[in-house]
Amino acid sequence: MCLIVFAWRPDHAMPLVVAANRDEFYARPTRPLGGWEDSPGVYAGRDLEAGGSWMGIGPDGRFAALTNVRDPGQPLGPRSRGELVAAFLQGRLAPLEYLQQVARRAGEYSGFNLLVGDRETLCYFNPRVGPPVAVAPGLHGLSNAALDTPWPKLLSARSGLDTRLAMPVADDLLALLADPRQASDAELPETGVGLATERLLSSVFISSPNYGTRASTALIVHADGRRELLERSFGPGGARLGDVRLTV
Repeated sequence: MCLIVFAWRPDHAMPLVVAANRDEFYARPTRPLGGWEDSPGVYAGRDLEAGGSWMGIGPDGRFAALTNVRDPGQPLGPRSRGELVAAFLQGRLAPLEYLQQVARRAGEYSGFNLLVGDRETLCYFNPRVGPPVAVAPGLHGLSNAALDTPWPKLLSARSGLDTRLAMPVADDLLALLADPRQASDAELPETGVGLATERLLSSVFISSPNYGTRASTALIVHADGRRELLERSFGPGGARLGDVRLTV
């Protein structure tokens, strides 16, 4: 997943509101959002190549989401980053305790940003930035750098989320994730992938023949524990494949 914008409001009637796009090669086999038969209470999409996930929810209010760090020169870690999401959703460790455990073996993975939380806490970890920390209440975003790094797509999506927070609706959150506009060359970050690729990756919604936004996901968590999920899947060229809507 390459873009996550979220509002963390612990004392609000809707303490967590998330809008996120997962960008990946279309050829990578994936199962859409649904309950995991081997892990009751876990609802997430699943990477069928390595078995992990990019975003999901679990028992006891658990939530986890992941983005990769864009760095073409980094070594390839021997383990799949998607397992970091799955292990938290399937486990019982508190968010900060889990991230502290991950920190001790972070060298086994290529660069990542990891968000994990429960009903009381939301925590963040990027090994390149520092130790795991609790996320401050407020409006935040993650792309493929660090938390709140002001890439154009993050700023645009975060602003779109802000305008929808008074009355968040899952369908409206997906609408903000569908923005195909690319940033101007002057706004582009320099991450070592070349100008053409920087342009392609600069939009909130990415579309090309081989790589793009595979899933857009909205999550609304209510203070009473109820959670709304809406995921829309896409194929090559941004073709819409279908929706999954859950309330658990």
